[in-house]
Amino acid sequence: MAQTPVIQTNGLTKYYGRVRGVEDLTLGVMGGEVLGLLGPNGSGKSTTIRLLLNLLQPDRGGGRIAGMDIRRQSQQVRQVCGIVLGEPAYYEHLTGSQHLDLLQSVHRTPNKRRDEMAERFQLDLSRPIRAYSKGNKQKLAILMALAHDPDVLIMDEPSQGLDPLMQRELHEVLREEKARGKTVLLSSHILSDVQRVCDRVAVLGNGHLLTTISVQDMQHTYARRIQVTLTRDALPEDFAYPGITNVQCSGRVAELTAIGHIGPVLQKIAALPLEDVVAPEASIEDLFNLEIEGREPTP
Repeated sequence: MAQTPVIQTNGLTKYYGRVRGVEDLTLGVMGGEVLGLLGPNGSGKSTTIRLLLNLLQPDRGGGRIAGMDIRRQSQQVRQVCGIVLGEPAYYEHLTGSQHLDLLQSVHRTPNKRRDEMAERFQLDLSRPIRAYSKGNKQKLAILMALAHDPDVLIMDEPSQGLDPLMQRELHEVLREEKARGKTVLLSSHILSDVQRVCDRVAVLGNGHLLTTISVQDMQHTYARRIQVTLTRDALPEDFAYPGITNVQCSGRVAELTAIGHIGPVLQKIAALPLEDVVAPEASIEDLFNLEIEGREPTP
């Protein structure tokens, strides 16, 4: 018997007037899977998450989380979920600890992991929110999602505002949650976020689902732009081998596109008389050839 997705949408659609938020979105997240919602700003990621949590009403379509209807049973849905929303709101005069106490009263479940996670994310829970930096506010949002040890995590851009050390800690925590059988839906516009923690990626563009692909397959297929500087003039024939396209040479500098695994390409380039190589991280727009029509409105 086929496994039923823990998170499922069917034709989920939301418009803001004439502006498309998300349209005919159908996808599923299986138990124990980490699925990344990947797309540039304005692609429909936040709209999708807010629809799943019944913070927005769909124009049509629906969904289920842990077998419960996201509209009719939204309160029960939130009981089983750990949630990080974009730009979370707090009571500025309360401490981090008091926010967790409030959360515990809502979930009616002990915050079994609050001390563990506060230590891992280096967060002082005794301070009032008004004394928190943006990064500490984001840490508290993550801590509130994890403290009651939920079976489902739904996180909208959870790494935003975190320094690199805390980003790595977040990635490690999410990998641990997956190993414990938790189901995670994670939105991001940063390729490295989803590459480090996700099993599959659902790519959104202009409110549409463009493709669903495994992270492993994505790494095989995407393109990187590379700039190579030689100690002599660069020639197109220097780069005439598989995996290299769009070669443009100007003096000692060549710009080219490498497709698929970067290792074999770098081995070939290393045999040339190199002075420098620059390979910036591929953007989502380059990776999936997205054309951005406009930003997603803020509800």
